[in-house]
Amino acid sequence: MTTSTTQTVYEALGGEAGVRALVLRFYTLMDELPESFALRMMHPESLSGSETSLFEFLSGWFGGPDLYVAKKGHPRLRMRHANYRVGPAMRDQWLSCMKQALDAQVTDEDLRARLIEKFSQMANHLINAEDNRTSAA
Repeated sequence: MTTSTTQTVYEALGGEAGVRALVLRFYTLMDELPESFALRMMHPESLSGSETSLFEFLSGWFGGPDLYVAKKGHPRLRMRHANYRVGPAMRDQWLSCMKQALDAQVTDEDLRARLIEKFSQMANHLINAEDNRTSAA
């Protein structure tokens, strides 16, 4: 993913430090916001593994080092999330945390809007249930 210039999103966010900060802010919000409780319950008690996976995925998705692919192969996001009931409520909770994390970090309004659009497309793609139950499928 690139910005309007030839700069990658990874570079626009500040490289590794910027992507790590976004991931940390996202999981902090998910951990603290009462409205994200059901989403938080889908994750293990320790979020460190989730943080690492999201950082590695976003690193490559944003045009930086393709860490996730090097470690685990193609992301196959829908397949990797198939064991979880992802309904509209889970999507909305996830997107809310990501939008707030982006709002806190990304000052370029056009870039932020494009990222929210891309994350929304991704989150919609992961929906695999019509209901909002949070247990494993």
